[in-house]
Amino acid sequence: RLCRHIEAAEQPPMLDELAQVAGLSPHHLHRVFKAVTGLTPRAWAAAHRAGRMRSALDVSPSVTAAIYEAGYGSQGRFYEEADQVLGMTPGDWRAGGANTTIRFAVGQCTLGAILVAQSDRGICAISLGDDPDALVRELQDRFPRARLVGGDRGFERLVAQVVGLVEQPGRGLDLPLDLRGTAFQQRVWQALREIPPGRTVSYAEIAERIGAPTSSRAVAQACGANTVAVAIPCHRVVRRDGSLSGYRWGVERKRELLQREAVHEAD
Repeated sequence: RLCRHIEAAEQPPMLDELAQVAGLSPHHLHRVFKAVTGLTPRAWAAAHRAGRMRSALDVSPSVTAAIYEAGYGSQGRFYEEADQVLGMTPGDWRAGGANTTIRFAVGQCTLGAILVAQSDRGICAISLGDDPDALVRELQDRFPRARLVGGDRGFERLVAQVVGLVEQPGRGLDLPLDLRGTAFQQRVWQALREIPPGRTVSYAEIAERIGAPTSSRAVAQACGANTVAVAIPCHRVVRRDGSLSGYRWGVERKRELLQREAVHEAD
C-alpha cells in the first residue's frame, strides 16, 4: 500500500506523511519499509521516479516536459542525478543512445560465443550464447541508435582479458564497469561482487546481506537483469537448498562456471 502511495504521488512523499498513512511512527515505518523492500522510502521513490523519467523521455515532447512529468521539482535536481539514472545525457537517451559510442567485439570461448561491449564509462555488456548474431542483435536492441563500432586491435586485447575471465572465473577482472540499474539492483550487484570465487550463496543470503531479508524474489530478478556475465558473478547465487536456478546465459553455463571455480580453488 505504501509503495503504491509513493508511486501515485506527483512528488516523493515525506516520511511523516507515509508514517501517517501507515499508522506508524516515522522511525518504525522507515525500519519496516527497508526490511520489506530492501530500500528506504526515499530510495524507493527515487528508483520509481527514475523509471518514470526513462519512460517519459520516450514519449514526452521535450526533455523539460519529461522532467516534470516524472515528478522532479526542478531541472537542476534531475540533472544532478542524470548520469546515474540514464548513463548518458537526456537528449541522447531520447535518441535511443544517439551520440553514444559503444565498441564491441564477438569472439569464441569454451562456453560458446561471447560478446564484449564497452561505453566511455566502462564495460556495459558481457554476453554468452550459441549464436553470435543473436548477441549482436541483443546489443542493438539495448542501444538502438548508439554508434556501435567494431573493436580495434587494442579492444581485442580487452576481449582476450574477458575470455580469460570466463575460462578461469576465479581470476577476477579489474576493469571499470558501466552498470545501469535501480538503486536496489546496484546494491545486489555490489553484494555479488563480494562473493569469493569458489563459493556460492543463496538468494535469501544476498537479501540478508543488503538488509532486505524478505526480498529474495527481488534479488533473483536483479540477478536476471545483470548484463555483465562473470564480472558480476550472479552465477554464484543458488537456491536455498544449493540447487541451480535460472541463469540469463543458460543453466549449463552456470554449472560449468561453478565447476571451474571449484577446481581453481582446489588447486
